[in-house]
Amino acid sequence: MSKKVIGLLGSPLPEGNTAQLLARAMQGARDAGCDVELITVANLDFQGCQEKFFCQDHETCILDDDMQQIYPKFVDMDGLILATPVMTMGIPGTLKSFMDRFQVFFMAKYHRKQPLVSPDQKAGRNGLFICISGMDIPEVFVGPKLTVRAFFDIIDCQYRDELLINGMDRIKDVKTRPDILDAAYKKGHALGVSLAAAGQPHEK
Repeated sequence: MSKKVIGLLGSPLPEGNTAQLLARAMQGARDAGCDVELITVANLDFQGCQEKFFCQDHETCILDDDMQQIYPKFVDMDGLILATPVMTMGIPGTLKSFMDRFQVFFMAKYHRKQPLVSPDQKAGRNGLFICISGMDIPEVFVGPKLTVRAFFDIIDCQYRDELLINGMDRIKDVKTRPDILDAAYKKGHALGVSLAAAGQPHEK
């Protein structure tokens, strides 16, 4: 059975530089034999976490919106490619609100000690983080990485690899840099290969 990989686009631009890099990474995963699905956060109809704490005792959120369709996908997936630009030394607000709604996973894992992702499934789940920044300063990816690592931990997906590209204000259009697009493809392909290997029985 093919491994399932979600491509999560955190940028509000469906054809921007971040989206193009994500598309190349997803193609790499597809070419490695994975089934891929794109989820564009900006297209979802949802609210930020309202701290109702319904998820403290239930496996879902009390808010009835598009997140109800998202949770099962994140339980069933084998891999995640999360792509976002840097905004205000962090990630876009809509993407952060999306992540905050995964208190459903947090409460199950840390409060009830009953993770939504089984231990066997967790062992084979891997993620790739793609992030671009207009600025070219050493600390620009610190905030986004901390947030994404925390998110990956909450959803029981190993932070396997990353592609961090700064100086996009100079590059402008990533299509002028086929080397960067190729790097995204290779990272996605490697993720797909790792997922396939995780599903193979170990030699004795």
